[in-house]
Amino acid sequence: MPEAQANTVRVTVSKDGPYLVSGPAPLALMTIVADAEGESVAWREDPLPPKGATYALCRCGASRTKPYCDGSHQRIGFDGTETASRAPYAEQAEVWTGPVLALTDAQSLCAFARFCDRNGKVWAQVEQTDDPAIRKMFLEQVNACPSGRLVAWDDQSRSPREAEASVLIGLVEDQAEACSGPIWLRGGIAVASADGVPYEVRNRVTLCRCGSSGNKPFCDGSHAAMKFHDGLAPAGEG
Repeated sequence: MPEAQANTVRVTVSKDGPYLVSGPAPLALMTIVADAEGESVAWREDPLPPKGATYALCRCGASRTKPYCDGSHQRIGFDGTETASRAPYAEQAEVWTGPVLALTDAQSLCAFARFCDRNGKVWAQVEQTDDPAIRKMFLEQVNACPSGRLVAWDDQSRSPREAEASVLIGLVEDQAEACSGPIWLRGGIAVASADGVPYEVRNRVTLCRCGSSGNKPFCDGSHAAMKFHDGLAPAGEG
């Protein structure tokens, strides 16, 4: 798996309740910027006011004070049972090989950000990574994947080609789908399950906050189908 940077930020999944955050991590609105065809082309980062050293983020989708928990999980009887695999990423991922770079893909982690779809899709691009222009596009698109479903690897050194990522907790907004997306944990933030077992620490992870993922605590793209909204995006966005 890609080496994640060490930090003191930690997220703990509470049983049928919120994500409990501890440690200093900037909070930001992370908007998927789309082009005229609706394809994901860039991220826009808008910092949000710091909440403090510890706080609770809603994961049932029903809080009236999103992104923070207001206890609504108790009112609606939220079932937050964790169903995601606890196997390491390397055991979950399929490998696609190319002449210079390889691609690993753990499809169950897909957060439906769609950066992978441009320019003929990254699964086709990997076969042409001996072309410098295509290799550059491939790396940009793979590293824009917020969930870490996709990782690029150097064929010779077998090392990950991860873009450097500072520690951040992002709240994803999706312009093209007109909805709010998952919580994006960036920069190697540790996640612990409700029963105390840690998940693998990774450079990029997305956690469900609409309450509907079938791969809890991770996002599976359900927010797009249900048009989840957190009300944080400026008028006309998300």
